[in-house]
Amino acid sequence: MINKVEICGVNTSKLPVLSNEEKEELLLEIKNGDKSARERFINGNLRLVLSVIKRFYARGENADDLFQVGCIGLIKAMDNFDLSQNCQFSTYAVPMIIGEVKRYLRDNNTIRVSRSIRDLAYKVLQEKEKFLKENDREATVEELSKILEIPKEEIIMSLDAIQIPVSLQEPTGKSDMDNIYIQDQISDKKNTDEYWAETITIAEAMKKLNDKEKMIISKRFFEGRTQIEVASEIGISQAQVSRLEKNAVEHIKRIYK
Repeated sequence: MINKVEICGVNTSKLPVLSNEEKEELLLEIKNGDKSARERFINGNLRLVLSVIKRFYARGENADDLFQVGCIGLIKAMDNFDLSQNCQFSTYAVPMIIGEVKRYLRDNNTIRVSRSIRDLAYKVLQEKEKFLKENDREATVEELSKILEIPKEEIIMSLDAIQIPVSLQEPTGKSDMDNIYIQDQISDKKNTDEYWAETITIAEAMKKLNDKEKMIISKRFFEGRTQIEVASEIGISQAQVSRLEKNAVEHIKRIYK
């Protein structure tokens, strides 16, 4: 698929390239309703779409489907781009194209997520985009919780549920020449002398924690539980788990010193 030349009937080896000046001129014409300029602008930016979707080839998705979805992101970027901002179109468009592809992958994910959780997640994402436009910064979970009148835990759970699984064959770099994949960077850290010695040291330090702190540290860092899961299991609030965890970690740090 990586060497595929024709995608959706388009010969990618013959795609035109627009200069920044040409892009600005066409965008002005598009704002004035010129449909031919709109078509020329889209065709002149298809290489940008192609470069973005290459990042997702390792997922085994059909290149034609990814290209079509990427083009939707390109058109949305074109329609929403503000010429008055001191920003190149590609800088604005790439996140839009990536976002469109990720939405497509989420909706077609083989790991099924309930409709209610997915709807909540999309509602949260819409509010995040709105907040970013109005405040020029990302909203915190606390702010989203207040705006939507939804518990923080539900917001976190819904966003976690729609995360796209990462392929072990996915490249770690942006360069097409980069042959390093995620699986190449996964090492066995549990069977080394350093890990063995460190485990003994942590075990000794944990003996000096109280029973509740020991339980929280064990569940959080050795069993991989979330703070919400731990709170539910031991019958306290997530805020209490967070506070006890922080105190325990600080205690262990002091012992290490």
